[in-house]
Amino acid sequence: MVPWSLHRTFALRNLSKAPQAVQGADCSLALRAGSAESVSHIMHPFVPFRCALLMALVGLTSCISVGPDYRPPELEVPSAWNRCESFGAEEGCSFGEVDITEWWRELSDPLLAELIAEALQTNHDLRIARWRLVESRARRRVAAASLLPDASGSASARRNWSRGDSGGWSSTDRFSAGFDAGWELDLFGGRRRTVEAADAALESTAAGVHSVQVSLVAEVALNYVEMRLLQQRLSIARDNLATQSETLQLTEWRARAGLVSEQDVEQARSQQAQTRAQLPRLETSLIETEHRLELLLGQAPGTLAPRFEAGGALPAVPRHIVVGIPAEVLRQRPDLRAAERSLAAETARVGAAEAARYPSLRLSGSIGLDALTLGGLGSSRALSSSVLGGLSAPIFNAGRLKAQVEQQEAVREQALAAYELTLLGAMEEVENALVAFAHSQQRSEALNEAAEAIRRAAVLARQRYSAGLVDFQSVLDTERGLLTVEDSLAGSRADTVQSLIRLYKALGGGWPSQADKEPS
Repeated sequence: MVPWSLHRTFALRNLSKAPQAVQGADCSLALRAGSAESVSHIMHPFVPFRCALLMALVGLTSCISVGPDYRPPELEVPSAWNRCESFGAEEGCSFGEVDITEWWRELSDPLLAELIAEALQTNHDLRIARWRLVESRARRRVAAASLLPDASGSASARRNWSRGDSGGWSSTDRFSAGFDAGWELDLFGGRRRTVEAADAALESTAAGVHSVQVSLVAEVALNYVEMRLLQQRLSIARDNLATQSETLQLTEWRARAGLVSEQDVEQARSQQAQTRAQLPRLETSLIETEHRLELLLGQAPGTLAPRFEAGGALPAVPRHIVVGIPAEVLRQRPDLRAAERSLAAETARVGAAEAARYPSLRLSGSIGLDALTLGGLGSSRALSSSVLGGLSAPIFNAGRLKAQVEQQEAVREQALAAYELTLLGAMEEVENALVAFAHSQQRSEALNEAAEAIRRAAVLARQRYSAGLVDFQSVLDTERGLLTVEDSLAGSRADTVQSLIRLYKALGGGWPSQADKEPS
């Protein structure tokens, strides 16, 4: 199917054989072509004027870029975090400048810092993101190369055999060499818009690397805290199991002495069995969490087990934290910057689509040598040259080019909506993290008081049961309550640490400057 478009071309070929035709050709390429004989014909009185006119035209059109110029959207953000103000400085957070590039250092856990450092070097998702950045840089260089002329060279040698009337064979040699150059002028900025879009896409990809690193650091820290929590829950369950075993033994002694019935013994045995049944489930969860950590570090399952055998406490967190103002925090978040740069890239692509509706001009030229012998290539008679200037403009395409512009404008609006959604999601994430951090601290304080009380109650219940002052149900209730409260307290303390980690992630912390380094 032939496209409905008009192409008007002004061409000149073989200047060395037809120098008189140069007067209608492009002067800039004509001056580059041909021999001394052709140059004498090229220097027509009107050629300098035409050269100056062409240079002025190129200079003017190089400043034209159709389509919208990108301006970052102006969105309103609050001057302060609402939840931070509502909790007060003494029990929640306050505003101020703080460096959260390596926030995990504040948790004072050397093993956690080691694991994060290893993950930043060996994580596969981060490696993929870095290679994606290398790809984006190459794409940008490809786009920038389209603004410059292209050139190519060629050489060939051929021998033909033919049979004469006498029946003998004769051979003919032919040697040629050539140089071709071409340049499509960016009259209306379509290619410059493409480079602009590639620049923005490169910056968006770099921000994507940072976003992967922020998520990676947070995931390593969250799984590390989960592992420490499971270790503590296992320790609590084992301690309670030991206590319940002592209670079972005490009950059996009292049953032999006829002081209690066998019902108390069976109840004690049931309580002990239920606690023992929790151990396999906790151990399974612990091993699965270790495997998740090993996956984040790019290691095989079982590699980290020796480093966790000694156990350890949960990372310590401060009761009070300092956060920045919303405007600074949102500039820190790499996912928001990636969305903004994607919007800039789509805006530039609108201009590239618009430029396709305007005329295009391509200039090309070639110089060649053609001779029957290899030595003859140095002769002036072997020289041939040509230039070509082609101007094409779309006339009828059934609205395809206009539809492409409208399509790209719709894509730009989608990018704008995605940017606004990312901004709102970022603010929501920070506010939620602030609430979770403050409330988890309050819950831990209440559970700590409850744990101290239930421990005293358990001791008193056993003592009173030994003295025969209370029935065995009181002992069962207090021991069951002790296990529940201590387990909840450990979980609440872990929630506090994890809430702080999520808060640092929401604030955009965790991407040092080496995050976008090229992989080796």
